[in-house]
This record gives sequence, structure tokens and C-alpha cells, in this order.
Amino acid sequence: MNKNYTDINQQQRKLGSAFRKESPDTLNAFLSLHKAAFAPGAMETKYKELIAVAIAINVRCDGCIGSHVEAAVKAGANREELVETINVAILMGGGPAVIYGTQALAAVDEFYP
Repeated sequence: MNKNYTDINQQQRKLGSAFRKESPDTLNAFLSLHKAAFAPGAMETKYKELIAVAIAINVRCDGCIGSHVEAAVKAGANREELVETINVAILMGGGPAVIYGTQALAAVDEFYP
């Protein structure tokens, strides 16, 4: 099973834009929440993105994995930090997290330079 997380992210951006036209209040409110939650504060954005990667694995969300792995890399997460994040997600999520954790590693390889 080969997934291309760059394609998944591009497709989700298109779908999100289309939905925003239909329901701008809802999507704009969500995007404001997203911006506030990921703003640097007591915790750097990188760590918030790593948490989001772990959650994305456990809720089995391909779009979330692609988006947050890409954002974590852009925020300065290195490959080892991402692998350790996947390890914690697998611990907390059991067998299903193993499946999505290994797929998240494919996303890491795709986005990490």
C-alpha cells in the first residue's frame, strides 16, 4: 500500500477550499482555532506538531498524518524526533497504531529533506 502524502495534502487543500466556499464560518472558525493552538507559547510549535502526529496515527487520519508530519518538519522536527513520536503513538495505540505508525514513517521519509 503506497500512499503519497504530498498528493494527500494537495487533495485535502483542494477539498478544504471547496468546503470553505460552502461553509466559510465553520472552516474559518476551525482555522482560527488551529492557528491559536499551534502558536508558539510555553511549548514550541514543533512539539505541538509532534503531539498532533501521534494523535493522527491513533485516530487513523491520513490527511492529518500528512499535514502534521509536513508541519513538524517545517517547524524543525528531525527524523529521530518523528520516529520517537511514532514509537509513543504505537505504545498508546497498539496494533492499529503499528499500521498507521509505519505509514507515518513513509510520510516522514517523504517530507524530511
